[in-house]
Amino acid sequence: MAINFFAEDVDKPELKYRSIKKWIASEIEIEACEIGNINYIFCSDEYLLKLNIEYLKHDYYTDIISFDYCEDNIISGDLYISIDRVKENSILFGAGETEIYRVIIHGVLHLCGYKDDTEAECEAMRKREDQALLNLDLI
Repeated sequence: MAINFFAEDVDKPELKYRSIKKWIASEIEIEACEIGNINYIFCSDEYLLKLNIEYLKHDYYTDIISFDYCEDNIISGDLYISIDRVKENSILFGAGETEIYRVIIHGVLHLCGYKDDTEAECEAMRKREDQALLNLDLI
């Protein structure tokens, strides 16, 4: 079982991937789940927009799309992250470099069963993201 990072039509960001993998694994363990195969694919806004339209029928930009392949408590999926959106949102929200980590853990939390369709779900998701970011020793 593995956590992998790829880039589609952009350069892969320079991050401490070994440390990030350990962090993701520990957050999955906190959720009482196991790691299956998790693939992060960094891409552009345009690439992710095409996926959003084709698979979700949403015609708008987003920072992440999660394709869930989980079975029982084994966490597996493909997580597409728009580097363009992350950069723009980091400026918009004043988050700086933490934004990429928030988006990375946001995707895993979706695979662990967290939703963000309602205001209450968004609040619970944000609270869990904040807890996870406190456990990350890179920032």
